[in-house]
Amino acid sequence: MTSNRKLVAAAIISASLAVMLSSGIRSSFGLFLAPITETLGTGRENLSIAIAINNIVFGLPLIGLLSDRFGPRRVMIAGAIFYAAGLVMVALVKTTLGLMLSLGLLVGIALSATHFVIVLGAVAQLVSEDQRSRVFGIITAMSSAGMFVVPPLAQLLVSNLGWQGALYALAAVAAVVALMAFGLPSRPGTQVHGVQQPHLDEPFREVIERAARHRGYLLLTTGFFVCGFHVAFIGTHLPAFLGDNGLPEFVAAGALALIGAFNILGSVTFGWLGDRFSRKYMLSIIYLGRALVILLFLLAPVTRTSALVFGGSIGLLWLATVPLTSGIVAKIFGTRYLSTLYGIVFFSHQIGAFLGVWLGGRFYDTLGTYTPVWIAGIALGVFAALVHLPIHERTELSSAAAAAD
Repeated sequence: MTSNRKLVAAAIISASLAVMLSSGIRSSFGLFLAPITETLGTGRENLSIAIAINNIVFGLPLIGLLSDRFGPRRVMIAGAIFYAAGLVMVALVKTTLGLMLSLGLLVGIALSATHFVIVLGAVAQLVSEDQRSRVFGIITAMSSAGMFVVPPLAQLLVSNLGWQGALYALAAVAAVVALMAFGLPSRPGTQVHGVQQPHLDEPFREVIERAARHRGYLLLTTGFFVCGFHVAFIGTHLPAFLGDNGLPEFVAAGALALIGAFNILGSVTFGWLGDRFSRKYMLSIIYLGRALVILLFLLAPVTRTSALVFGGSIGLLWLATVPLTSGIVAKIFGTRYLSTLYGIVFFSHQIGAFLGVWLGGRFYDTLGTYTPVWIAGIALGVFAALVHLPIHERTELSSAAAAAD
């Protein structure tokens, strides 16, 4: 780590708890799909559009820019406030437009300010490159821990308090994220003594221009689109898919919980492997593995056992892409503007998420089935496995660093 271990440990713990709570609440949205649509008397596509808007706003690189400009602490505090307010508004809305403004816009902004783009950019500046994927894996695993803990709790709240009461309770949980912000650096570009930064501080515009010309960065951005498509479609529509096949609600909640539980293992394992082997090859393995898991799930009968096995299997590969993808970006360009550069890659992820959520609702309302979207997920997994192979992971020096070398 660094000479100031307490500061680094505080940042890692704060980042981990923040994404645990933020991700846990987000992973519960699928449980509200049926009760909200029943209350409002609307089809699944309308709520799917609201969640799809949430995914797009969640991925906008604006929040990364703000973090690199004003520091991650302020951004996360504002995000926690927005998160709580947005969930309360969702419980109060009576129209589809209200859902789009509250769940789509406000909660989307909040997620962007309390999730990976902010915390990974902050923590990356405090740890050395040879341990970065491992630390990112730990933080990602805690995100999965939230997915393991919160959906069952949310289902219990829905059963006992109704979906509006459950959202009020989750809003209180979201507000707690503001406390986690005080463990992160207060200023942008903070570095603890002892971390070797291979890049000199360079103008922001030059960094963006280099990234726009970098083939590996563009391929990463393309591949992360597929990750977003997979996780958003499955996370949002899996509960309804299982319900359509006659399985009880607790099986859906259990499948989501297993995704989170097994991704703890997957994120830590692939984060550890990313510090020892080629990260691009690890990413190819993950995407090809997803395609295979989805294919086997479609071929098998939909039962309680197959649903839970699918949850555990896809969970191993769920967010294991995050420490590897962000680690490659940091390796190539350094950490000073990582929140912005990873934020741009993450925006591609969220475009995929938008399409995964929306197409799921669209095909279901039109054809009464999710099968075309499942098949698209398989094809995209194979595509992403191939896209990562040509990436070069070597560090690219800025013009200033090259001149000083």
